[in-house]
This record gives sequence, structure tokens and C-alpha cells, in this order.
Amino acid sequence: MKKLLTFFLFLPILVWSQSNFEKGEKLFHDKKYAEAQVLFETVLKVKPLDINTLEYLGEIAAHNKAWVKGAEYFKKLKVLKPSEADYFYKYGGCIAMRATEVNKLKAFGMVDDMKEAFEKAIELNPKHIPARWALIEIYLQLPGILGGSESKAVSYSKELAQFSQVDGYLSRGRIDEYFKRYTLAEKNYIKANEIGKSKVTFQKLYNLYLNKLKDSKKAKELKQKFESESSNLKTKSK
Repeated sequence: MKKLLTFFLFLPILVWSQSNFEKGEKLFHDKKYAEAQVLFETVLKVKPLDINTLEYLGEIAAHNKAWVKGAEYFKKLKVLKPSEADYFYKYGGCIAMRATEVNKLKAFGMVDDMKEAFEKAIELNPKHIPARWALIEIYLQLPGILGGSESKAVSYSKELAQFSQVDGYLSRGRIDEYFKRYTLAEKNYIKANEIGKSKVTFQKLYNLYLNKLKDSKKAKELKQKFESESSNLKTKSK
């Protein structure tokens, strides 16, 4: 009898919590993040270990560039669900973004946590593309004395190529561009753009022409071609 009474007393709280979660979810999808956050935080008070609520709050924190708070949410998530690669990736991502806001000495102290998180994401999901991109950036931007390594960046780029030709060429182009090998970067970006034919692949090549090679003619021609092809696709889809 006592257990039954407790159930009926607790039931309205659970229903109220569920209602707030659904409202918060709708607000989130409508991109009303501040309003959604308030509702999700009320849900969390009743269900502090609810995975979906924690994930939404982590996403909102990341959207607001509240990297420390975001890392806290995703740290809880990777403990609650240690088999989910994306939680490790997003945790590492929040730390990486926070590292760009602090002084270099403090940032270097955060590198091991980043690497560990991204490597764990790959271990859990061997085809995890964003985690490899993140590791490429880490190994490119770290000084050699602190573990920076072009060869390791290239190694992850080769892994990317196994799952996505476009990402393989884009990442090799990124490495070449970082080391100011602009002619090689151009070749890789051209190959990526020929395969991908996307806004991303166009932008990488266009930016290289405009900002690094200082070739406004090639940049203009590429832009005209991209806009023409995009226009044709829109016409065909109507």
C-alpha cells in the first residue's frame, strides 16, 4: 500500500517532467535555445541522469560557446553511455574549443584530454570521420616538442581516405596548405571538388586561390562555374 501511494504521488512529477521535455525538444528544433534550456534544466532537476536531456543541454551549451558547461554535460554522458562515440567526440570538441580561449600554457595542458577523447571515439566507431579531422588539427598545430607531428596527421588523413575520398583529399590539402605547400594543396582540393562538387569543396579551393595563391582569375572562374552548376541543379530539381 505504501509503495502504491508513493507511486501515485510521484506520477504527476514524472508526467510534468515528460511534458516539459517535449516542450523543450520542440523549442530546440525551432532553434529557440534559451527557452529550451530553461525547460530542460527543470527536467534535469527531476531526472538528473536522463541521457536525452543532458545531450540537449550539451548541444545548447556548445551552440552558446559555453565550452566548459558543454564539456561537463558530455563528460556525464560518456560515463552514462560509454559505448557512444559521439559523446567522447563532443566532449573532446568542447575542450578543444575552450583551449582556443585560454593562454597557450593552459591550452597545452588540455591536449591529452582532447586526444584521449577523439581516439576513444575512433575506437568505438572506427569510421568516425570528425574525430580524425580533429586529431589532424591537433597534430598540425601542436609544436613538435609537445607532440605535433605531420606524419601522424598524414596517417589520419590516409584513414579518412578509406571511408571518404573527398575527406581524404580535403585533409591532405589541409595539411599541404598548413605547411604552405600551396601547389600540392591546390591539386588535392581540385580532386576533392571534382568528386564532392559541394559548397565545402568549392570553398576550400576558392579560399586557397583567393587568400594563399592570390590568383583572383582562378578564384573568379571557379566561382562562376560553381554558381552555374548550382543554378542548373536547382532548375532540374523543379
